This record gives sequence, structure tokens and C-alpha cells, in this order.
Amino acid sequence: ENMKIVLILLFIAPLAPSAWAEKDYSSFDSAVSPETKSRFAMLDDVRILANGLLQLGHGLKDFVHKTKGQMNDIFQKLYIFDRSFYELSLQTSEIKEEEEQLRQTTARLQINNEEIKNLSQEMNLKIEDLIQNKIQLQEKVWGLEDKVTKLAIIQPSMQETKEISSLKAFVEEQDNHIKQLLKIVEDQHVQLDRQHNQILELEDKLNHIELQELAENSFAGEQTEPEATPLPLHNTTAGSYTPHGVTPDCTALYNSGVRSSGVYTIKPNGSEAFDVYCEMKFGSSWTVIQNRVDGSLDFNQTWDAYTNGFGDLNEEFWLGLNKTRSITKQGAYILRIELQDWRENKRYVQYAFSLGGPETDYTLQLQRISGSIPNALPEQTQLRFSTADHITDTTNDFNCPENYLGGWWHSECEETNLNGKYVAPRSRGRLDRRKGLYWKPKKGRYYLLKSTKIMVHPTDLKSFE
Repeated sequence: ENMKIVLILLFIAPLAPSAWAEKDYSSFDSAVSPETKSRFAMLDDVRILANGLLQLGHGLKDFVHKTKGQMNDIFQKLYIFDRSFYELSLQTSEIKEEEEQLRQTTARLQINNEEIKNLSQEMNLKIEDLIQNKIQLQEKVWGLEDKVTKLAIIQPSMQETKEISSLKAFVEEQDNHIKQLLKIVEDQHVQLDRQHNQILELEDKLNHIELQELAENSFAGEQTEPEATPLPLHNTTAGSYTPHGVTPDCTALYNSGVRSSGVYTIKPNGSEAFDVYCEMKFGSSWTVIQNRVDGSLDFNQTWDAYTNGFGDLNEEFWLGLNKTRSITKQGAYILRIELQDWRENKRYVQYAFSLGGPETDYTLQLQRISGSIPNALPEQTQLRFSTADHITDTTNDFNCPENYLGGWWHSECEETNLNGKYVAPRSRGRLDRRKGLYWKPKKGRYYLLKSTKIMVHPTDLKSFE
């Protein structure tokens, strides 16, 4: 803007003196000579021009000062921008270096994990071969023992005595060989346990690795225990139909003609009436005391909740220790536990059992009848029920319900917990899985479960499958 004003002044300045002279001095044209008139006009032009130049100088000075200030501001901003850009470049370089280190570490861990898995598979194959060899050697030893016994009975001759001695030496040699194989198997197990611990550590470091134990710890291919003969117990109290329309349990309801599973009202002897879920199966009806299918219900409840029951009988629920006690104290009952893993494989186990009252903290005592999975609950042992706010095991400093969540008949904290936290297959971390819904035999793996169901039935059931 200042430059435009200066240019206009420079343009107007030469014209103004001449016009002013023509207007103001026209009356003197006749009286003043041409020479004098020209001199006065030149002085006025110089004065006006000098005044214009002075104003122009002031304008230029102001313009220079303003321009200099603006330039200083621009240089200051450029300096700040250059410094910020430099710092940002340093941070970007550090991030790239850390990212590259993390990528390299992840790649090394993946390679180590794959090598450990391959080594574990090779170890398993070797152990299986050793076990087969052990079985074959044991069969040979048994055959040799039979031969030695027969030879001893028929009073062998000298030749036969030499043969017996040779056979005994061979038996001893085979026995030593078996002991060596057993030692090798034990060493292999120790090494496998070490490899397994390393795998678990790698899983904890790599959060993106999914729960690999599910594929290994499913029920598929699990060798089942031989079925035991059901106990020949009969119950003349529970399960009998009451003609007044009040039934003591679901079995009596079935005997009265009901054939559909669902929620029904029962009234055990000496107890108030309450609702239960009756499941019709195996040609009878079972009273369900626990059901878990999807983790929609939190089973980390208080002692009062486990005593009185909680949940929805048509979905997930716990019937309640008081109600279960009122049913089972009517006579001898079977406890059936049904399990399903995340590959939809199903297993079960059945016990003859007794359940104490509140004065004993609902003590549970079990005796296995049959099942298709290794046992995970101690038999012939008084198991007291406990929750995080009602600890009954004073001999163990470790609080099982508080650390593994959910009320249960604990004997050891890691044997099993069907009321624990519901853990889906993509859950992270080893500790979370130990707090989950699982079945853990005394000598066996953890079986992470998708659903569980606990039911009771009088022991007069003729067929268990």
C-alpha cells in the first residue's frame, strides 16, 4: 500500500505546480515580465517536489521498518518449524528402529516356538515307540515266566535246568532292558515338561498366538476308562409318586407320566416346594442342579448365593445347595457330570455320593460308578464347599475360591472347577485359563470346557447309558 501512495505522489507532483501557477498567477501576466514569472514558477515546483520527496522518504522509512519486522517474524517461525521438523525426524527414526527390533524379536520367538513344537512331536513319537516296546517286552517276559513255572513243576533234567538258567538270565536281561526303557521314558517326560513350560512362556510374550492347548486338550482320541458295574442300590423313598400331585423330584414326575424336559415344581419330603429343571433322558428324568453353556452368567458369587441358588432355570443356573440337599437327603442318589469341550466332544462321569447339610458346609463324598473320562475329583474324601467369602479349608493358606473364582468342593486348587470363570478359546494368558472352566485329572492335562451340566437321579436307575 505504501508503494502505491509513493507512485501516485510521484505522478501528481509534476502536474500540481504548473496548474497552480496557471490559476494563481494569471492576473499578473500583464504586469510581470515573462522572465520573472518563469523564475517564480521554478521555485514553487522545487518546493513542492521537495515536500513530496520528504513525505516519500518518511513513507519509505515506515515501509522498511514494517517489512523488517515482518521478515523477523518469518525467520523466527522458520526457525521454530526447522527445529520441530528436526525433533520429529529424530522421533520417527527411533520409532522405526524400535519397530524393526520388535519385528525381529517376534520372528525369533515364532521360529523358536515352531522348533519346540517339532521337538515335542518327535519326543511324543519316541515315547510311544518306547511304550510299545515295553509292552512287547512285558508280554515276552510273562511268556517266559510261564515256561519257567511249568519247567519247575515237572522237575526238569540237567539239560532242562541249563535251559531254565538260560531263560532266567534272559528274563533278567529283559528286565534290565525294561528298567532302562523306563528311565529313558522318564527322562523324555522331564524334557517334554521343560519344553512345555518354554512354550507357555512364549505364549505369554506373543499376545497374538491363540490358545493352542484347545487342539491338544480336546476329548477327541482320549482313551476312556473301562466302565464299572453300576452299584446295585435301590431306593424306596425317593422317586416314588405321591398321589396328591406333589412329587419329590423329577424322577417321580416322570413316573407320573410327564415326558417333556422343562421347568417343574417339586416338593421334597420335609421341604418347601420350589422349581427345578427336569431333563428327560435314558428312559427317566434327571434333576439338573447346575448348567453352563455360554458364560452369560457370572458364577463368582457369594456363599449366600450358592446356598440359595442363582440364574435362570431355562439358561445358565446353579440350583442351590439347600435345594439340592433337600432332594438328596430323601435317599441314595447318583451324581452325573456331563462335559463338552470346544470341539463338541462330549464326556461324562457318574458317582454314588452323599451331601451333608449346612452344619458340615455341605460336605460332598464321592464314589465313582462309571464314566468316559479320567476322574478329577477325589473319592472317599470329605470335600467341604467354599466360596471367596466363606473359606472352609483352614489347612491350606492358598484361597482357592478367591484365586480361581467360583464356589466349589475344593481339595486342591487345580484339580477341577466347574463353577470357575468362563474362558473362551481366544482368551489370553496362562493364569486366565487356570481360572477357567476346566476338568483336570490328578495325572493328566487341563481340559478347557465349553459347557457343563450336573444332574442327580435316584440309584434305582436300571441303565446308566
